[in-house]
Amino acid sequence: MAPTGRPTLAVVGATGAVGTVMLQILSQRADVWGEIRLIASPRSAGRKLSVRGAETEVVALSEEAFDGVGIALFDVPDEVAAVWAPVAAARGAVVVDNSGAFRMDPHVPLAVPEVNPHTVRSRPRGIVANPGCTTLTMIVALGALHAEFGLRELVVSSYQAVSGAGRAGVETLRSQLSLVAGTELGTKPGDVRRAVGDGTGPFPEPVALNVVPWAGALREDGWSSEEMAVRDETRKILGLPRLPVAVTCVRVPVVTTHSLTVHARFQREVGVDGAREILATAPGVVLCDDPEAGEFPTPADVVGTDPTWVGRVRRALDDPAALELFVCGDNLRKGAALNAVQIAEVIAAEPAGRG
Repeated sequence: MAPTGRPTLAVVGATGAVGTVMLQILSQRADVWGEIRLIASPRSAGRKLSVRGAETEVVALSEEAFDGVGIALFDVPDEVAAVWAPVAAARGAVVVDNSGAFRMDPHVPLAVPEVNPHTVRSRPRGIVANPGCTTLTMIVALGALHAEFGLRELVVSSYQAVSGAGRAGVETLRSQLSLVAGTELGTKPGDVRRAVGDGTGPFPEPVALNVVPWAGALREDGWSSEEMAVRDETRKILGLPRLPVAVTCVRVPVVTTHSLTVHARFQREVGVDGAREILATAPGVVLCDDPEAGEFPTPADVVGTDPTWVGRVRRALDDPAALELFVCGDNLRKGAALNAVQIAEVIAAEPAGRG
């Protein structure tokens, strides 16, 4: 039996890439849970996964699987979440959803515990949305600066790891790397494309020895869905519905950890020393910024860690109210699983009787 007062937690999509990281994180953080129930598609039912040192059997997704569940972490495709998150909520669970199905629903909070934890308290649909991994890579650092200086405008470029496209993205990169390793490819037009052939996986172009300026689906006027999501999510999280935001998303040959360059313009003049102090003391942020010593965040160093890492902090050359930053964050941890678990912990800490 679960200890009194400890809610039962369900992890829906437990066998996926992010679900796997969720189980690791649940084993590493303070134990505030009673039973942890693992739910996945029927084809994964019966598998046993380790969580908190115990082997736990995966059960098939069904209405009955949510009986007695207090909080349900969802990491499933949008179309699955759209159907099943309301079902779980109707059975009495508070849903923390990592898909894009509810992020822009005005009746669903979009939460980052370091930035807007108060929004979690109001959830008329019984659902709290987890932002996308690209937004989460920068938003904790950006939120800390916004609280001090007041954000007026944002221009970002992302350098997104292939794991943002799921296991297929990782498998595609590794396959392509095996094809180009030890060759002279990358020296003539189209030679990498010919070597890769049809093996581009979820990407429109090869990612090995290349960068691809595209992530998501086509939207109006040439923007991608990923670019629009970063804009919309940033506005909602910061409570700035008219914030000017321009985003260019680029896929790079990195397995895990997204990076972004950030040009942030504020309400008043900003000093680099003051900005560094804010970043160095902000929860969930690590400042790594000494270019003279070759110290700045890179995906190879940040992968597998929880914080947002920030470096290359500079005041814009032509605008005393603007800062330039480089940020990195593990897109499977803070960019997905960790933020969802943090939201769940905020909900679990609410006084008894909250719904």
